[in-house]
Amino acid sequence: MARIRRLTVDELDPDMAALIGAQDRTPLELAVTSIVGHRPDLAQPLIAFTRSLKNGILPRRLVELVRLRIAFHNQCRSCMAIRYQDALADGVTEDLVCSLEKPAEAEGLSAAEQLALRYADLFATNHLAIDDAMYSALGEHFTEGEIVELGLQVAVFVGVGRLAATWHIVEDLPAAFQAESPGVLAPWGNESVIVR
Repeated sequence: MARIRRLTVDELDPDMAALIGAQDRTPLELAVTSIVGHRPDLAQPLIAFTRSLKNGILPRRLVELVRLRIAFHNQCRSCMAIRYQDALADGVTEDLVCSLEKPAEAEGLSAAEQLALRYADLFATNHLAIDDAMYSALGEHFTEGEIVELGLQVAVFVGVGRLAATWHIVEDLPAAFQAESPGVLAPWGNESVIVR
């Protein structure tokens, strides 16, 4: 059960509820929003920012792969369980998700995707190891604007993902992600839920 009370759709600020189309969202799709809704003055700019990122220039497939890899590092159960429809439409499959266990060895990933995943791994585990060589390598596959967007995506996934993990929003997740487990969970090899 979530450690902070989740607001119902009726309790959300009306402007915020309209902004996200809350009436048409599932409880899982509203999980984080139902908590940040306690502070609509902070939630609305956060929603606008993350919506801008979602409408960015990076391929949805790449963003979803990076998000899921960071979800593993964060051990954010809700982050690991969900799959976004637009990423599935852009080629993310469960086989591809399974390749995230060892992305450097994955045959189904492009060189740019493997590099973005290496950057994400470092950002999530040892950010000060991201050096000139990493940015030079990124520059071989991405424009500077894409590198900035990738960095912002990763920063949000690490920060908000870790916050969401502490909130323990698991009640709408598949059973494997609800169960209290002392071990490490992964987004690969477990049931997932498709969201908008």
